[in-house]
Amino acid sequence: MPTYEYKCEKGHVFEVIQRMADDPVTVCEKCGKPVQRVFHPIAVHFKGSGFYNTDYGTKRRARENEKSAAEGAAKTEAKAKDAKDSKEKKKDAKPAASSGDKK
Repeated sequence: MPTYEYKCEKGHVFEVIQRMADDPVTVCEKCGKPVQRVFHPIAVHFKGSGFYNTDYGTKRRARENEKSAAEGAAKTEAKAKDAKDSKEKKKDAKPAASSGDKK
């Protein structure tokens, strides 16, 4: 049987073990004031495969993944090429001769 927690208007908190089919408690055991059932979130642990969107592959998703991988590779290659070109330009650039050469 489940344990239910109740809280009265004055702040008294108590637990009652009762069946799910039983009517909820309406008055406090200590002071006789009206009570409300206290709800707590339950802990749920999803373990194993099949719980995530990525666990169910589709042909469409496979095409999208291939496309994004190809685009990412192209962008990476372009960046590498730009970096290589800029390094070569720096090597080829010669320092400017000063105009005030003395003879």
